[in-house]
Amino acid sequence: MKQMRSNCASLACLALAMGIATAPSAPAQQACGDADRPCQIDGGSYHIRLPEGVENPPVVVFIHGWGSAGANALDNPAIGRGVVDRGWAYVAPNGLPRGGDRGGGTWGFRPESDNPRDEVAFITAVLADAEARHGVDSARSMLGGFSIGGSMTTYFACQSPETFFAYAPIAGSFWRPHPVECEGPVRLFHIHGWRDGTVPLEGRPLGGGRVYQGDVFASMEILRSANGCVEMRADDFETRADLWIRRWDRCTPGSDLEFAIFDGGHNVPGYWAEMALDWVEGLMDEAGG
Repeated sequence: MKQMRSNCASLACLALAMGIATAPSAPAQQACGDADRPCQIDGGSYHIRLPEGVENPPVVVFIHGWGSAGANALDNPAIGRGVVDRGWAYVAPNGLPRGGDRGGGTWGFRPESDNPRDEVAFITAVLADAEARHGVDSARSMLGGFSIGGSMTTYFACQSPETFFAYAPIAGSFWRPHPVECEGPVRLFHIHGWRDGTVPLEGRPLGGGRVYQGDVFASMEILRSANGCVEMRADDFETRADLWIRRWDRCTPGSDLEFAIFDGGHNVPGYWAEMALDWVEGLMDEAGG
């Protein structure tokens, strides 16, 4: 894999090249980003929480689910607050308005649909702006998301694997038709509820069969191929409390692929922030970051 980006200029230039402008540098104090004052960039907005006393903190960008908004998880102990308490910055972009009298937002994550916004360019620009405006470290970054946000995270990882250091989707993956291939190897940890009926592991039709959620196991096969894993079957298995984890170790150096199932439905488990950050910090230590 290519070297991780180590400065704001390279990431900001990438965002500009993709057609999304970021804000100019600002003083260190947080001038925007709380629940009532999102930071505005071309194409949308985002919220941010910063850990106290941490200079250039690593950052989690978290993609909300269908009908939600970035501010909704800022103080959630399993997501935003759990991330910030760990010494990481937490960035929460806002999806596109759903229109009409329906509140909240959504994401144009399916490549084959007529998306009104280039979501990969937008999220890349959010990361660049958070670095320029708030001093987060984009080289130590993880993109996560729940439900449709998990699907957006997985599509982002497939299309632009080197933008973030790692990816952590929850309860959302590829939709049908599944991608044929991805752009390169990734570091990705997917977690899903065993009893999820909203986004079942096998997927399901929506809109009278107009669209189909994908099969998570088929999605893992695509990611194994992207990572150049030697075998289909996992190399390592771990069980802890209500969590069952599969890992593929014999893959492209620098990549990582893990798949966990927990005894639950369509929700974010309360230990997600701790578990995800344990995982990504371990990978950063291995990479010398």
